[in-house]
Parts: sequence; structure tokens; C-alpha cells
Amino acid sequence: MIEFQDVAYSYGGGELLTGIDLSLPQGSFHFLTGPSGAGKTTFLKLCYGELVPSSGRIELFGRDVRGMSRDDIAWLRRRVGVVHQDCQFLDHLPLEENVALPLTVAGRDAGAEAADLKELLAWVGLSKQRGSLPPELSGGERQRAALARAIIMAPEVIVADEPTGNVDWEMSLRLLQLLVELHRMGKTILIATHDINLIRAAKQQTQARVLRIRNRQVQLAGADL
Repeated sequence: MIEFQDVAYSYGGGELLTGIDLSLPQGSFHFLTGPSGAGKTTFLKLCYGELVPSSGRIELFGRDVRGMSRDDIAWLRRRVGVVHQDCQFLDHLPLEENVALPLTVAGRDAGAEAADLKELLAWVGLSKQRGSLPPELSGGERQRAALARAIIMAPEVIVADEPTGNVDWEMSLRLLQLLVELHRMGKTILIATHDINLIRAAKQQTQARVLRIRNRQVQLAGADL
């Protein structure tokens, strides 16, 4: 579903990532690790077409990102759900409307899909908060709301950038369980994280593999985690 062929990405006059050759097949579960500033967020953005490589080739769902039009990118965003690190919401809209925003942007009638939205909020444990404004939510509630928003369009791939970075361990495990359940539904999962314990917890439930950024390259880590 996502394939890199000798990919490099430069930023600010220097090469941030280089020589990347890897494939993320359908239904796979990967973690991405590496020190702060190594390029984890950049790599994720390359995976969903937010950035294009400085050199090399990236294919998303069999299509070269360099040749994608604006309509193609819109099509791509419906197939890849992204949980951003900063979890931004529109503070004047209640939670359920924030979660439903991708439907509105895609021109779909959120009202007609109210039952699905209600079921989704129940699945992430936010039924009671559906009318709450984002500033009223806890960190864990915001992260679960961000996940719900990312998957409301039923994407095939879920990309999450440090989804447990600002929550306690109990909430981290709860978020992980939701992602594991999505994986069991056949979704492809890619999570950037610093949390080795989270990776170890996932490995007890899935065949998760670990990608590590080292020396500007993204490589498959060994089985030592």
C-alpha cells in the first residue's frame, strides 16, 4: 500500500532522510522510532502525501505521489486516516461535530450518518462527551476524539504521530487497544512513538514490526524490543 524506492528528503538545505527502501503492505502493523528531530513526523507526512520526496519514488496505493493532482490527493486522504500529534480541534464546535468534519469536507451528509457517528463515539468511549467543547476534554479524551475523527471515513491506513505522548500509561493502553482492534479489522497501522513499553505491549497482541530512523535512514529494527 505504501512503497518507498530510494527515497530522500531534504529540508533547510540539508538531507533529513536518505536511501529509504521499504514497503508497508496491506494489513501490516508498524511502529516508527528514533530520537527527537530524526525525521519521524517527516516520514509520516511522506506516507500520506503531505510531502513529496526530494528524490526517489513513493507509491501510495500503486500511484506515484509526484503525479497526483489535487483531486488525487483528496482521494488519498479518504483512504488514509491521520492522528496528528497536536490534536487540533475547532473549539467552538461540540465534539461530535469536530469528529464529523471529514464527512462535511467530503460533501457527505453528516446528519444522514448520525447512527454511525454515535456508534463510533461509543466505540472510543466518548458517548457522554459528544456535546462537550474541545477545551472541556481531558488529554485522553482529545486523543480518542482525534482517533475517531481519523477513522470516520473508514480509511484503509491509520497513521498516528505520538498518539500517547501526552497521556498516562492507562490511557496509552486504552488507545493501543483501539488501534489493535482496527488492525484486526484489516487496517494498516503506522505509529510513531518514543514509548518502548507501548511497543512491547503491542507485540503481545499483534505481529507488530518496528522501523527505526538511524543515520538518516529508516530501517527495520531487530527483535530486541
